[in-house]
Amino acid sequence: MDLLNTLVDKGLRRELPTREEALAVLATSDDELLDVVAAAGKVRRQWFGRRVKLNYLVNLKSGLCPEDCSYCSQRLGSKAEILKYTWLKPEEASQAAAAGVAGGAKRVCLVASGRGPTDRDVDRVGKTIEAIKENNEGVEVCACLGLLSDGQAERLKDAGADAYNHNLNTSEATYGQITKTHTYADRVDTVQKAHAAGLSACSGLIAGMGESDEDLVDVVYALRDLDSDSVPVNFLIPFEGTPLAKEWNLTPQRALRILAMVRFVCPDVEVRIAGGREVHLRTLQPLALHVANSIFLGDYLTSEGQAGQADLDMIADAGFEVEGAGTTTLPAHRSEQAAAATGGCGSQGAGASVCGSSATADEAGCGSACGGCSGHAGHEAPVPAQAEAGEVRSGLVAVRRRGAGTDLAPNA
Repeated sequence: MDLLNTLVDKGLRRELPTREEALAVLATSDDELLDVVAAAGKVRRQWFGRRVKLNYLVNLKSGLCPEDCSYCSQRLGSKAEILKYTWLKPEEASQAAAAGVAGGAKRVCLVASGRGPTDRDVDRVGKTIEAIKENNEGVEVCACLGLLSDGQAERLKDAGADAYNHNLNTSEATYGQITKTHTYADRVDTVQKAHAAGLSACSGLIAGMGESDEDLVDVVYALRDLDSDSVPVNFLIPFEGTPLAKEWNLTPQRALRILAMVRFVCPDVEVRIAGGREVHLRTLQPLALHVANSIFLGDYLTSEGQAGQADLDMIADAGFEVEGAGTTTLPAHRSEQAAAATGGCGSQGAGASVCGSSATADEAGCGSACGGCSGHAGHEAPVPAQAEAGEVRSGLVAVRRRGAGTDLAPNA
């Protein structure tokens, strides 16, 4: 179809689609789904080949957040029966991170619930970053601690952080319906602070909160304007005990169309399938790898994920390969731009081989912090073949009871 041919051509040239074209992707029919995935896949392969980057979450501090984000199981007043614990010690966090690295994770994401870190918290996280890097050579570390104050991003950078995550989550027009204890502008400001400090900016969205197609397009265009290096796409997990517990608005086909729209608008950035992929993509998860080039491995902040080995098997069975530590994630033009801005290679590591831009199309959580704290859910209950919007399916959400903050081994 002409729309998809146009979007592929624009994606290969890194040209921004029109809003009408982005909206048209979301409006395509299920009969056109494989065509949409194939078109997005051409753009994905141009810039990232067949590589899949693995990321691993370590929840440094869980629950008891003072913010009121409606989607979050750790929010103020949440009745979700999640794990609650205070700060992990650096050695505990390092051990948790090692499990993910052993499973193939290239990046470790350190997340803490709360509005934002105190200066003491930044010092604490800095020591944790040092411990992780000392014990895991070449690993990238992304911090996700909420709203940053002046100077904190620079201190995290000096401590060895490679990236900072802070999601916009939804459009500016509807943000006030989701959260009232901070603003959309607060989130934009934190992403800009991270960028200015030389950290790789990681910022994404949550789909499935009752937003319109226009809201989805608005937030993705805003992320493009912020020049985020990585865009996590979360799919809402409606946790019992949160205001959005009955928001079951997504189908696997809808989730794939959203991922494709993000890829067309952000062709050369790391598009990450984040919270909710097991619940909403279900058996179509392998198709999503043709659109996104990054996933989380194993368990999540407050809920259990698909077994880590199942993730690795899925990647191999779909004909993809896990991205190695010696490979630069971003295409050469973005890596060089980061190097010019920061004097280094940003989150990619000095001396790493540059991949992505040379490949042809035929080759190759957390309160106010991450926005994906509803996490993923395990498959401990059968998934109904068909479910009406608004139907309560709480059996799909398995609360995390293992890994960091528990006495049980992590699911890496």
